[in-house]
Amino acid sequence: MKTVNIQQAKTQLSRLVEEAAAGETVIVTKNGKPRAVISALKLDPRRRRLGGWSGKARFLSDDFDAEDPRIVEWFNSDRPA
Repeated sequence: MKTVNIQQAKTQLSRLVEEAAAGETVIVTKNGKPRAVISALKLDPRRRRLGGWSGKARFLSDDFDAEDPRIVEWFNSDRPA
């Protein structure tokens, strides 16, 4: 773990980012107190695969698109809800 003051971080930001990407953790301090951390970004290496559910069993109700009578009544009524 590396510690640098904010002035050093300003002048050496590109190098510090490269070090962080290589696995080093950099703590940025101001007046000797930790203020920020520069570390590598951890991305999820798994990629989503198109058609991932292909061939898998699915359930869709026969009445999935049936009208709900309460909603029909609400839209057809003249009074506010």
